[in-house]
This record gives sequence, structure tokens and C-alpha cells, in this order.
Amino acid sequence: MKTRRSLGDMIAVSSPRISLMGSRDRTDTDTARTQEWHREPAPLERPARSGELVRLRQQFRREATERRDRRSGDRRLRVLAYSLVLSRSARPDEDWNTLQTEDEQRGYAMGARFHDIAVPVTTTCLPGSGAGSGVYTPPWKRPGWGEVERLIRGGFADGVIVLDRHNISSDDDEYHAVIKELGERYQAFIHLVIPEELSGPT
Repeated sequence: MKTRRSLGDMIAVSSPRISLMGSRDRTDTDTARTQEWHREPAPLERPARSGELVRLRQQFRREATERRDRRSGDRRLRVLAYSLVLSRSARPDEDWNTLQTEDEQRGYAMGARFHDIAVPVTTTCLPGSGAGSGVYTPPWKRPGWGEVERLIRGGFADGVIVLDRHNISSDDDEYHAVIKELGERYQAFIHLVIPEELSGPT
């Protein structure tokens, strides 16, 4: 004969770790804790490519240095400064001071300075489209970065100096595309004050 189960019985059956009075069953809690400690870390969606990106960026800097040495060993590498600020009220002055210090320590000759205001990306990319998915608009859509590329393309600079890779792009594919474009097409390099992270996602 079927008996009608009360709501309390159903709650107790569907949630055995919590009694109707709200106290936890010690054994179940300990088991859950043990499982939590031994849980495998969730796999990353895509392995970090920082090592590859560092090597590529440094390769183009070496090549720029070698070209400079072949032409005239006493000429300093010419760099432009670039910064991405997070709001219209923010000023890149602190970045400029840091970039100037790095410039002097590395023996570069710093030219013009450019900055853009970060604009968050509002569109989503379709899976498998191959398009970048950075946090902010891609560098090639920013006016300040456009000026950096224009001057490098015109031969007025050997490279660009920035605080970190996130001033260019946090997305590996976008960042990789920028390094390759400057290095392969214009024989220019990117110098970072803070190198790429060597572990973890970016």
C-alpha cells in the first residue's frame, strides 16, 4: 500500500546531509571536505602561451638590435611610448614616468608618446571564428595605437615601449598578431617594462 510522504520526508531524502533541524551530519561533512581537498583542478580552457609570446617578442628585439649594429653601432634604438588608460579622467603621466625610466636604463631614444582610453568589448565572438576576444577594443581599432603603427610603418621608430602586455591586449591571439605584424611586416619590436606572465592564463 502506498503511503503519502510528507514534505519533510522528501526534503530529508533529497538532502541527506542536512537534517530538518539544520544541523549537519558530521560524517557527510567530513567526506565532502575530503573530496574537496582531493579534487583535481579544473582544466584551463586553453593553455597559456606566455612562453611562446615572450620568445617571439624577444626575437624581434634581437633582430632590431642586430640591424642597428650593422648600420651604425652608435645609434640608439628609437622607440615610441604607448599607454592604455582605464577612463577619460585617468592620465598616463605615471606610465610616462615609468616608461621614461625604462627607456633610459635600456639606452633607447624615446620619441612621441601616445595613449588610448580603454573601451570594453561589448560584442561576443562566435565559437571557432578565430577572432580575438580581448577585454578592450583591439589595438588596431584605437587611434593612439594607429599612430604608433603609422610612425613605425614610416620608419620613424624601431619599436614601441609599453608598461605591460595588457596595454596592447590581454587576449593571446590579439597580442600574438600585434607582435607578428610589427616584427615581420615592419621589422619593429615591442618592449615591455613588466614581462609577460610565465604561468597561468592571461
